[in-house]
Amino acid sequence: MSLESEVELPEGAVLPGALPDALRAELIAFRRDLHMHPELGNQEFRTTAAIKERLERAGLKPRVLPVGTGLVCDIGVDGDRADGEPAMLAMRADIDGLPIPDMKTDCPYRSTVPDRAHACGHDVHTTVVLGAGIVLAELHRQGRLPRPVRLIFQPAEEVLPGGAADAIQCGALDGVGAIIAVHCDPRVDAGKIGLREGPITSACDRLEIALDGPGGHTARPHLTTDLVTAAARVVTDVPALVARRFDSRSGLAVTWGRIESGHAPNVIPQHAELSGTVRCLDLKAWRQAPDVVVAAIDEIANLHRAKSEINYVRGVPPVVNEPGVTELLRDAMIARRGADSVEGTEQSLGGEDFSWYLEHVPGAMARLGVRTPGERIVRDLHQGDFDVDESAIAVGVELFTAAALLHSVR
Repeated sequence: MSLESEVELPEGAVLPGALPDALRAELIAFRRDLHMHPELGNQEFRTTAAIKERLERAGLKPRVLPVGTGLVCDIGVDGDRADGEPAMLAMRADIDGLPIPDMKTDCPYRSTVPDRAHACGHDVHTTVVLGAGIVLAELHRQGRLPRPVRLIFQPAEEVLPGGAADAIQCGALDGVGAIIAVHCDPRVDAGKIGLREGPITSACDRLEIALDGPGGHTARPHLTTDLVTAAARVVTDVPALVARRFDSRSGLAVTWGRIESGHAPNVIPQHAELSGTVRCLDLKAWRQAPDVVVAAIDEIANLHRAKSEINYVRGVPPVVNEPGVTELLRDAMIARRGADSVEGTEQSLGGEDFSWYLEHVPGAMARLGVRTPGERIVRDLHQGDFDVDESAIAVGVELFTAAALLHSVR
């Protein structure tokens, strides 16, 4: 495989140039195959096998995680690593899909699996890291990769608290000194990335609540627990109450996604269920959130004489981009595509389990532009019609390969 070079750096490191056309086409085909065969968290067996086979064809030795799906793969490591060797830069991809139907029409690579879709761009993330691995393996064979790199293909990002915790427990960060990732952003044009130092995503937890009472007739609500009213008050009053118990700058928000109760218009039910999310911009507030939110729910439920059972499911903390690694991504993108290819981005209220890696090593996530320049329609994440401008794949590969080489001379 021929890899052009354009930018020379100190100590002989060289940034690879544009991807060969054949590899570019292969990666698009690989992404489309993944898109047609999405698999849910911890069920990504076909996806894992496809990644493993292609890495092995590149001369690498990927290792499937003990959980059965996902892989790690080192490039430039011959045998056991000795003490004192430079820490590796890791590149992480998430490989799972979502439990929603693919609503695209007239798309030859739409999902073939009912009620399953790659509607968050994980197929793109996976292909980007795979492509970077193929390029870096070739550079290693040419003696042009000064420092080893680790590829992490992580399962179950969409399953709280996220498959990152399993990958870390399985040793995915052993020997790693820094980690990078991208996330598709349909608000950013293909050919660009969005960067931000500090928090770039938010914490996200899940709430599941059951309310119970004796039930009764709607003609006599004063003789029983008016459970529908109690549920309604939890829905409206808990977010307001919680908002007054945190600094407003923490951005903590309780939002409901489901409420179910009752079967007949003249019967006060005995049971109600609610579920929703707790999202937060601030790490300190996130750590306090369970106690405060649960207390607020109990307070409102007790006020209406309803018995509450609360399952507060801890999710993920915010992704907090470390300044040095953020600068590495910025320099890598500028070296490849110029200063206009990097733009600032705001903190999102979305959650991402990449944050768990950053509890152990410094790292940063970039927003990878996937919107066709000039396109007015924004196909948002987690929607059945989500798709990307596939030129973004090559952009991500070039970003990661450049980052690996720049990291090696810092």
